[in-house]
Amino acid sequence: MDDKIKQLQAMIDESERVVFFGGAGVSTESGIPDFRSKDGLYNKPDVNFAQYQPEYLLSHSCLVREPEVYFEFHRQKMDTRKVEPNAAHKYLAKLEETGKLIGVVTQNIDGLHQKAGSKKVYEIHGSALRNYCSKCGKEYPEDYIFESKEPVPHCSCGGVIRADITLYEESLPDEAVSGAVRAISTADMLIIGGTSLTVYPAAGFVNYFRGKNLVVINRDPLNLRIGQDVLMIQEKIGEVFTKLAELQNISLD
Repeated sequence: MDDKIKQLQAMIDESERVVFFGGAGVSTESGIPDFRSKDGLYNKPDVNFAQYQPEYLLSHSCLVREPEVYFEFHRQKMDTRKVEPNAAHKYLAKLEETGKLIGVVTQNIDGLHQKAGSKKVYEIHGSALRNYCSKCGKEYPEDYIFESKEPVPHCSCGGVIRADITLYEESLPDEAVSGAVRAISTADMLIIGGTSLTVYPAAGFVNYFRGKNLVVINRDPLNLRIGQDVLMIQEKIGEVFTKLAELQNISLD
């Protein structure tokens, strides 16, 4: 892996507008399970929800039809308030400080990039740390749903209080999408990490990249249909960025 780390460093050194596009695999080293790996949520469902498909539990249909089931699942599986960023999150925040990284596009809803110090984060699936009333739009603190005594939390106006996350069957947030597309389309280097690139439309964002340097850091190979050379590193992303930080004399403490 050392030769590939050196090649990755050289690509970063020659680039001026780096964008990172990441998925659930970025946060697995912080203890948050991903979805589609052999140990992921979809392959090892919780016995309490065994009768449901995971996609349904994360859908608008579940929120509307069986809100008590939806919120119980949300409270058990989406609470990342005490989870800490790992080396991947920390390295990207440091890279942004240098001026090289112009944006992080994330499919994750855990807020760990911001917790690590990243400023330019495009959360294309929203965040479990923001809550609002689905009727009047009133905002609620990040703890509200997790600490509410109501099985289905309600606003004083009668509306259901939900997390600001994009569920299956819902549209992606316009502002995050436009920012992500703009960043990727103007980047001269794109690093794709910790994602299977199987969830659309988010996975299609990488097709906007027209730059020179393309890197994939993922334990499993990806079927990319981009007509250019790709530096493929099949390792844990936190370990890759730890070695890269050591090579660049960057402290991740």
